[in-house]
Amino acid sequence: MQEIVIGNSRFSVAELIGKGGEGEVYAIKGRSGQAVKIYNAGLRSKREDKVRAMVGEGLAIKTDLVAYPGEIVTDNQGNFLGFVMRLVSGYRPLHELYSPKSRQRYFPKADYRFIVHTALNVARAVGKVHQTGCVIGDLNHSGVLVAQDATVALIDADSFQFRLNGKSYPCVVGVPEFTPPELHGKNLASVERTIEHDNFGLAVAIFHLLFMGRHPYAGRYSGPDISMGDAIAQNRFAFSLTRQSATRTTPPPGALTLDLFPDAAVTAFEQAFGLNAGVRPSALDWVGALTKLERSLNHCSRVKTHYFPSNAKGCVWCALTANSGFDMFPDLSAVTPNIPTDTRGTEQAIREILAFRFPTVADLLPQAPAPRGASAALSEAKSGKRGRAFLGLLMMGGAVAGFIVAIPAWFVWVGLAIWGWVTFSDREVEPGPFQKAFKDADEKVQRELESFVRRNGLTEVVKVRGDLDATIAAYKGHDEALTRELMILKSNRESRQRQAYLDGFSIRRANISGIGPSKTATLISFGIETAADVSRSSVLRVPGFGDVMTGKLVEWRRRHESRFKYDRTANAQDVTDERALRGRFAAEKLKLESSIRNGLGTLRNAKARLDALPAKARSDSALLVALGTRAQAEQDLNILGASVPTSTVALTVTPPPQPVRQSPRAPTPNTPPTAPRVANAGGTPDCPYCGRSMVLRRARRGKNAGNQFWGCLGYPHCKGTRNLVGKSSYNP
Repeated sequence: MQEIVIGNSRFSVAELIGKGGEGEVYAIKGRSGQAVKIYNAGLRSKREDKVRAMVGEGLAIKTDLVAYPGEIVTDNQGNFLGFVMRLVSGYRPLHELYSPKSRQRYFPKADYRFIVHTALNVARAVGKVHQTGCVIGDLNHSGVLVAQDATVALIDADSFQFRLNGKSYPCVVGVPEFTPPELHGKNLASVERTIEHDNFGLAVAIFHLLFMGRHPYAGRYSGPDISMGDAIAQNRFAFSLTRQSATRTTPPPGALTLDLFPDAAVTAFEQAFGLNAGVRPSALDWVGALTKLERSLNHCSRVKTHYFPSNAKGCVWCALTANSGFDMFPDLSAVTPNIPTDTRGTEQAIREILAFRFPTVADLLPQAPAPRGASAALSEAKSGKRGRAFLGLLMMGGAVAGFIVAIPAWFVWVGLAIWGWVTFSDREVEPGPFQKAFKDADEKVQRELESFVRRNGLTEVVKVRGDLDATIAAYKGHDEALTRELMILKSNRESRQRQAYLDGFSIRRANISGIGPSKTATLISFGIETAADVSRSSVLRVPGFGDVMTGKLVEWRRRHESRFKYDRTANAQDVTDERALRGRFAAEKLKLESSIRNGLGTLRNAKARLDALPAKARSDSALLVALGTRAQAEQDLNILGASVPTSTVALTVTPPPQPVRQSPRAPTPNTPPTAPRVANAGGTPDCPYCGRSMVLRRARRGKNAGNQFWGCLGYPHCKGTRNLVGKSSYNP
């Protein structure tokens, strides 16, 4: 066991905590909460002056957010070995929080509020470093650690750039994907680092957190494939809203977009990844922007663990879950199946809802007063016809007289007689214009009835009833759906085991020739985080990955998969998965029961108002005028002896029948969002925004009139659609 000297006292090192390219970190026996970093022998002389300067400046006592060198460590002969620092225990590297799958393993209770608060703490920690007079230089996710309470600690502080008494101790290393554009291609060992350089790395770390592991420069470039380093050097910020034409780069599929965030955050990212290094937000600027973001987060009404940026029109996590089947922030509290329900009370509520009666057209349309005779238009038309008949008679009489007095001009009198007969024959009023007048009046009645219904709140009540029909259908099919999903759970047991096994092999820890940190960051930005996410087709969609690199990744997955052994015996994971499924169904049933009871309460409250509608309709002047106009048109047609067109007036707000909405699904192998999931096992797609099943509908208006499309069952509350080849859209 190695003995070390701290000050004038001898200590022994305890267990090895970590090992890196520069040396090893050990716990210290007899010194709780402290650790020692012992450099490799070849580096000790190169690091000694800088570490002694940092210790002499007392940086370790200026902040507890950074593991600065606190004391010098030597051997028994007084030779420099390393330094004592704060022992950072119980923390995980930052990337294990922002990468979706590792977050669910190491931070299972973290929601988006936790993510934002962590980003805020990262900014504060970086700000503390700058206050001590240091520049981090090599700011990257491996040097930032996060605890389960979102507190942050910075390590590798001995690599920070530090200046004392006019002497500069540089930072000689850097991670390419955190290095600002102006430093790419330069020898970092000879570059004087500045706070502006740190501000770039800080912005990258914050972006990683807020955008679920995506890198700001990992996107689809419209030109030839370029490396991430080139993308950074060329200022091709993939998510930019203001420089899209200049960057010629778009975000990866399934990623959040910058316009979802408040203006302060959008401006900060555009400046951080813009063309002017001098305007990059400082740590203090980020504290302000992230504080605003934290205070403005919206809470999802469907999943209690979903919090999302305020500029989004709906819950972005529900939408991503519907597209990919992977929930970024699952509700783990729903795994308790013993949730009390009220089946008897719910069934009684359903019976009362189904018996609820809405007013009919006959109830709402009062009897119009019978008109007194023909309308002025009909009287005028009849008068005109009588005049034509008299004129025809005169013409025929003149023709007869002409034959008597002037026979040689007989052909003139024949023509006059024919003309007179035609004029006399056209003495009947045509019913067509009056049938059109009836149809116009009927349409006017329809419009006034719809207006009356809207003014008096019937539309909203009918929508409530329509939602209740869907909820009742889901409730009735709930137990059957649970049985079906339990069968699915058992049938995909082997694939779930394989998925869990392959998810244990992270892309970050893979040692694959030619795939370094930058390419790893690109893979993760395109949803490939573990061996389970690797397939030939998915990797080929990632920019910069051709057949050779793809083959290496596929072979890496194959090697791990070849060692997988299916365990047929029941295990703890089976129990956990079944409990989780039953818990989600129990929670869903409780929500359905609550919705049914609340909906019944709404109907009860509306009953008195609905019962009063017929009396209100009898005194509605606009409706009475429209009914009077239609009655007059009907009277005119009766006088003419013509057929009266059938009235088309209807209550168009009558709730349509609603099919069963989708229930919680059994756990299935899935990956983080990359592309929309087009169809479920039955061939029917799920709504990309609320997750319900969809039905075929036909467009009635617009350029696609007559064409079929998939429409959400939750319409009109959810207006998600897909066309017949799977493209989704949403009209909020």
